Amino acid sequence: MERYKTFKDFYPYYLSEHDNKHTKLMHFIGTSIGIFFLIKFFLSFNFIYLLFALISGYAFAWVGHFFIEKNKPATFKYPFYSFIGDHKMYIEILQGKHKIF
Repeated sequence: MERYKTFKDFYPYYLSEHDNKHTKLMHFIGTSIGIFFLIKFFLSFNFIYLLFALISGYAFAWVGHFFIEKNKPATFKYPFYSFIGDHKMYIEILQGKHKIF
């Protein structure tokens, strides 16, 4: 597998690993719940909400990859770029650039 040196080069690969709209939906749900818990953390400074944010975000995404897309999450090889890619894709879903329904 190619090693990506920039996020710009990585993002097309990231999107190719999310061909199925249901995988994107799982990411969208997980990221939405993660954002909810992140807001709860900043309102309470209870660190358990940071843990919940990470678990919810990754759990939904990984279920989408293993059971729907049937591939390995890019997070395993590119954790930082994948985290950024997930949030960029989330924004693009909100903008209507990716269909999830």
